[in-house]
Amino acid sequence: MDNIIKVGMADLRSSRHPCRLTTLGLGSCVGIALYDPGRKVVGLAHIMLPSSQQARNNSNIAKFADTATYKLVEDMVSLGAVKSHIVAKLAGGAQMFSFNDTSEMLRIGARNVTASKEILKQLNIPILAEDTGGNYGRTIEIDSASGKLLIKTIGHGTEVI
Repeated sequence: MDNIIKVGMADLRSSRHPCRLTTLGLGSCVGIALYDPGRKVVGLAHIMLPSSQQARNNSNIAKFADTATYKLVEDMVSLGAVKSHIVAKLAGGAQMFSFNDTSEMLRIGARNVTASKEILKQLNIPILAEDTGGNYGRTIEIDSASGKLLIKTIGHGTEVI
């Protein structure tokens, strides 16, 4: 398949079948992969921070779990997805560095995962699978044919969820 759509950091994309959406270098960031299996519409957001409410500069809605997820669903529906059919898979949210200070502010990966789950719950979007946490980065790719999420990691191999 030639239609590979790259999603950058603090970016989001959605598309109809046939395509694959991919994003590189998920560390503490979270990849929110959404899929409507009936309409074969996919969406992927590469979020960096949990909430636009806590940021001074929140002009880039793709940067935050709350605003990116809403926008992704909106974009997918405009491509023909049915909101009540959309399902989610999550990857990323690693703790990339060890800190002596266990301050909640430094636990950005865990906070990103929690925020992503809360938003999906508010939107009534079930999470079918996740590969989150740990201390290693991930590259992910969602396939519009099947909704399968390919996760590649350095030192931890490849898996499909």
